[in-house]
Amino acid sequence: MSLVASLPDEQATLQAGAALAAACGPGAVAWLSGTLGAGKTTLSRGWLHALGHRGAVKSPTYTIVEPYELACGTVYHFDLYRLADPEELEFMGIRDYFAGAHLCLIEWPEKADSLLPLPDLSINLSVVQEGGRKMTITAHSGRAQHWLDAVAAAL
Repeated sequence: MSLVASLPDEQATLQAGAALAAACGPGAVAWLSGTLGAGKTTLSRGWLHALGHRGAVKSPTYTIVEPYELACGTVYHFDLYRLADPEELEFMGIRDYFAGAHLCLIEWPEKADSLLPLPDLSINLSVVQEGGRKMTITAHSGRAQHWLDAVAAAL
């Protein structure tokens, strides 16, 4: 099942991230897709701030992954946009990031071929003509469907 939401501005995107943070449990894997400038990092920022991170949240385009040690556990924020070859993920020990109850937010998952675990949630963001965004969230597991229901109620 999917949820489609309109995000008219940056604040709405940050609030959607906060709703996802409140709904999702430990060990969640979320794939964030969309064109450049669609709002993937802004959504991640809202998610991380709602979980207690107080600093800047930048897209880890050059480092590929940015870890956040928070009271609720570790969050790994990936940006695979500049990945030249999916095998680079093997060299960095990609599977280790998914062992345990870490939250993994993955921008540009399509760049990884089949090296990523399947997501609990797929989140697609797109720019709409009016300057806002459209967010489509799809649940891929039973627990993710519960999270999606909670996000729908919050938005």
